[in-house]
Amino acid sequence: MKKISSVIIALLLLFAGCEDYLDVNKNIDAPDYVEGYLYLAGIIQQYQGIYWDIRALGPLTQMMGTTSYTSFANHYYSEGSDAGGEVWRMVYWNQGMNLENMINQSLEAEDWTLAGIGYAIKAYSWDLMTKIHGELPMKDAFVEDLLSHRYDYQNEIYPKVREWAYKAIELLEKQDDHNYGTKITANDYIYEGNKDKWIKFAYGVIVRNLSSLSNKTNFVSDYAQELITCAERSLQSSDDDATVKIAGGSQDAPYSGYNNFWGTARSNLSYSYFQHEYAVQVFTGTVPEYNEDTGEKIQVIGNDYYPYELMSKQIICDTLMDGVGHYDPRVAVKLATTSDPNYEYIDNPDSVKAHKYYGSSFTSASGPIGTAPSFYGRNEASRYSGNIHDGIGRWIYRDDAPYILMTCAEIKFCLAEAYWKMNQKDEAFAAFKEGVKADMDFTSKYIYPGTKGKPQGGDKITKNLFNAFAQEYLNGPYVNGLSLSDFSLSHIMMQKWIALYPWGAPEAWVDMRKYHYDIEYTGEYPSKGNGWDVTSLDQKWDTNITKVFKGLYLLPAQVQSRKGSYNIKNEGSPAYRIRPRYNSEYMWNLKSLESLKPIPGTADNYHTSIPWFAYPGEMPIN
Repeated sequence: MKKISSVIIALLLLFAGCEDYLDVNKNIDAPDYVEGYLYLAGIIQQYQGIYWDIRALGPLTQMMGTTSYTSFANHYYSEGSDAGGEVWRMVYWNQGMNLENMINQSLEAEDWTLAGIGYAIKAYSWDLMTKIHGELPMKDAFVEDLLSHRYDYQNEIYPKVREWAYKAIELLEKQDDHNYGTKITANDYIYEGNKDKWIKFAYGVIVRNLSSLSNKTNFVSDYAQELITCAERSLQSSDDDATVKIAGGSQDAPYSGYNNFWGTARSNLSYSYFQHEYAVQVFTGTVPEYNEDTGEKIQVIGNDYYPYELMSKQIICDTLMDGVGHYDPRVAVKLATTSDPNYEYIDNPDSVKAHKYYGSSFTSASGPIGTAPSFYGRNEASRYSGNIHDGIGRWIYRDDAPYILMTCAEIKFCLAEAYWKMNQKDEAFAAFKEGVKADMDFTSKYIYPGTKGKPQGGDKITKNLFNAFAQEYLNGPYVNGLSLSDFSLSHIMMQKWIALYPWGAPEAWVDMRKYHYDIEYTGEYPSKGNGWDVTSLDQKWDTNITKVFKGLYLLPAQVQSRKGSYNIKNEGSPAYRIRPRYNSEYMWNLKSLESLKPIPGTADNYHTSIPWFAYPGEMPIN
């Protein structure tokens, strides 16, 4: 009996050991559970997906022209394609359950800091996605075993975004005695675990969310004060800007994805995307005047560079005039020029001011006054070797530049707009000035000057010269010298557009849509027969004091180089949303798309369906 008992005890000990060390149901190479902090780096790095979709949003906002995503440049869509669907994929799949797991595990472990960061990321990502695509599966998003996912409308999604952001703030403000060591700091590529900055970021998400509602009839009564309160607690200087740091490495990087999506190593901006002619007009103060009877530009004899009559009141600058503060130096950084190809005069004020800028048309590098260069500054594809090349790029079009998520300047302009809507013009003017100053600081931070005499890439202006020009501009007639009586909503929104160029194309598109592209219409919102029909679209003339984006005309408009029509499936309307990702929704969730109102997601013109944030009131039900 003793022998039998000894054997039984030995077997029990063996089986107990197997439970700990030989569990055949656990795959040690693909664990089903990892510590929460291990998710963080991968979740954050997925934000490069935003830059993928700016290939569609840049052309939609007239920040970019393109020979690649031409359907979006024409306010149409690529049928049967995932083009423009990377943010959708990013939120549901790349971040997806990884982010849900990080939040839930952190809450269970009472890791309040990590859970708070997770909620801030979730709020930002969902706010971004709904603004681009409109209705989304939210309640059903991560429910197991569903074969279809019902869509939720923005009037439910928007408050949920703010709820997540406030939850982030609550958790980040909680006493957290856990010793994380480097678990968060080493994996947080945005703020390196700085809780105060993450709190400001979460407030910024709320500001962005509410700012898109600024043209709704209940904005002042229901949203404006909340926006103002959150803006006061959000990003306060360019040091607070939210950016994703990346490794870089150019051609020596172990993986090309270590480099910025817009850098030279990955060739995504090589020569299929260009600065649009509207961007050049705004940045240089050359918005033209049109003959309102014919829609034609008014030619001027004797000016070889810009041979057209200019609108009498430019909003951003009037660079062609010789005067202190009339030149906006952001043009020398954010836009590209073929001037000074050998970088000989990067610190010479007169030479830098004399650079010439050319913009593209919607779907060609050839524009109205010349050929647009690549974003690196040459009229050809980027090269990496030889005596003449683009090096690692320049400004934020650079291999090691961070991805930009949110800036102080953007928040200040949201604040200025809210004050404007509340008829508090002095406060709006003050926030406007702070916004321009913050964008100058942001722009200067990433200048990467070229080397004199070497045509091997970089910016064609030094930081010192830029900062000197910036101070002159701030003190000049377009910012501090602007009178309150001349100050307008256009000054706020167009300076915001400049500040968002081109990394913030998603938010710039929000602003254009909520003001309905300055379409001339009556009633609550434009519609077929009231702003457009199948073959024409009417926009406000720049002389109309209610026009927000001066100089902006869509491709089918009443002015020179714009007359035409959209694809017949648009029924005359510009785009108001990008369709959901094709291989997710149109392949597997078609019935849910069919149920959407007022325009079904399967309709030919679904991309023209106005989202809730852009309606003055609630969405119509039919």
